[in-house]
Amino acid sequence: MNKFAIALASAASLAIVACAEEPADTTAMDDAAMADQMANDDAAMVGETDNIVQVAQGNPEFSTLVSAVTTAELGETLSGEGPYTVFAPTNAAFDKIPQATRDELMSEAGREDLTGILTYHVVEGETMAAALTAAIEAAGTKGYELTTVNGATLTATLVDGNVVLTDAAGNTSTVTGTDVDASNGVIHSIDTVLMPE
Repeated sequence: MNKFAIALASAASLAIVACAEEPADTTAMDDAAMADQMANDDAAMVGETDNIVQVAQGNPEFSTLVSAVTTAELGETLSGEGPYTVFAPTNAAFDKIPQATRDELMSEAGREDLTGILTYHVVEGETMAAALTAAIEAAGTKGYELTTVNGATLTATLVDGNVVLTDAAGNTSTVTGTDVDASNGVIHSIDTVLMPE
């Protein structure tokens, strides 16, 4: 009887120790899994919330562009599902346009022209810099044509290793920054505002 009681007590002690250890291991695993999940959720949240417009709003170099997008009422479009590739003129690019012209474009009367200009800087689909460079190289000396959201085309070429966009009037703009990722596409900054026909 004593041996049975001792055996039972030993078994109970082992069970208690096993039970005490198991939750600790499980808790540690749960904490690690929870931390991973939180990191994934944070990454997903950033991806979900930082669309093209929000990324542009967070960059002071694009403040004029953001104002223009707001004036043209394109914010909702560029916040949509996409994906889009945006060749985004910096503030310095907009500064190259005479002030009187900018004022006209930003007015109610100039909204249609402004919309045409802005949509001329947007291409459907997400095209990263490496893919664009490869497409230009494959196209050869004639350059690679990009069809913009407004229906007109831009011609992309490589000049001294830089991607240069040529608009309908023959004006050029150099890509100065690449692959700014957003949840609904990508932004490449350019140094000159492009003009459709």
